[in-house]
Amino acid sequence: MRVFAKEPMPAPGATLWRDPVAWSRTSDVFAILIAASLPWSTTLVAIFAVAFLVSMGPFLDAKALLQSLKRPICALPIALFVLAAVGMLWSDAPWGARLHAVGPTAKLLMLPLLLYHFERSAGGLKVLAGFLISCVALMLMSWIVTWYPGLALKSDAAYGVPVKNYIDQSQEFALCAVVLAYPVVTLWRAQKLWLATLLTGLSLGFVVNMLFVSVSRTALVTMPVMLAVFALLHLKWRSIVLVACITAVLSGLAWATSSKLRGTAERFLSDYQLYHERNMPTSLGLRLVFWQKSLRFISEAPVFGHGTGSIRGLFEEAAVNQVGADAEVIANPHNQTLNVAVQWGAIGVVLLFAMWLRHLLLFRGEGLAAWIGLMVVLQNIFTSLFNSHLFDFNEGWMYVLGVGVAGGMVLRNCRRETMIRARSFGTA
Repeated sequence: MRVFAKEPMPAPGATLWRDPVAWSRTSDVFAILIAASLPWSTTLVAIFAVAFLVSMGPFLDAKALLQSLKRPICALPIALFVLAAVGMLWSDAPWGARLHAVGPTAKLLMLPLLLYHFERSAGGLKVLAGFLISCVALMLMSWIVTWYPGLALKSDAAYGVPVKNYIDQSQEFALCAVVLAYPVVTLWRAQKLWLATLLTGLSLGFVVNMLFVSVSRTALVTMPVMLAVFALLHLKWRSIVLVACITAVLSGLAWATSSKLRGTAERFLSDYQLYHERNMPTSLGLRLVFWQKSLRFISEAPVFGHGTGSIRGLFEEAAVNQVGADAEVIANPHNQTLNVAVQWGAIGVVLLFAMWLRHLLLFRGEGLAAWIGLMVVLQNIFTSLFNSHLFDFNEGWMYVLGVGVAGGMVLRNCRRETMIRARSFGTA
């Protein structure tokens, strides 16, 4: 009688190590941590982003990923990065400046990977919820440091801004406030009044904080546009008129009661007057100078641009023998299109606008994920009129995370619907 020895059972840890589902969930966790840390820290975002990439390795289907990269929604962000890298070859800037200018475009490489992952993972909503919860915590902290400035997490904290800066904080709060409008309306129609009321309170909390604590002129300009898009897409005309009247009344009340709001709005005119009459380097005046000079730079190299990292050198040359606002030197013209056009000409602008357009079209459907993605893209487009927000760290990562996660959810839903239709057709 022969006795066959039993094969040793693999250790639980070894099984887990080979389990693609476990690795996928680990990637979800790191994506949640990226979203939750974004309002608070740049270092943690970088650390968790690297961890996300590492966690995708053990279960990555290289063939499926390569197929995914062929889609315009993935290929265009990659092409913009490649253009920035190749653009170093015809730039006259020092190599340090060239390499530094490529850095802001590198985050775009995360976007195709997020789309790929969350097209296959069901954890996308948790990532978006993590960002919202983190922003709620930041809003509460903002109110606390407004009354107790000593509790701020940095020594040079501005009024009501515990971390980073008021522009980043306002962009996060504005996005959350507008995005919450969709679930509020959906829950209200489903008669889930308590949850709808809670989310309405959170949305109003973000808006009130922006009006009375830390006001961003960019947010003031872009939020009405985002709200108008929401009204046109999701409300009937009678509701639109009612909401417009309520908004007008509340806006008048906010104007009468918020000295911060009035001061911010009045600075538009005073900034222009000081620049126009005295050539003083005010915020608005500097933007006008940067834009005028950038248009001249573009006319000198309209097709390929001046190369990666060339902006500061061009402004330094243009500032020779100048005074006041005209003597200011900067590496960022505070407009995304001009930033791209100066460095990479018409080729870069075509890639930039093609990417925005393809991502807008990705979110033209119904559902929460489509709504979130649409608002992320619209916010980036309109705020990029006044800043280079696609290349800025905080706003750029908001775009990458929002489009990557919400876009993956939309693609996942489309795939599921296609499979259901195919099964129904096969059954019939």
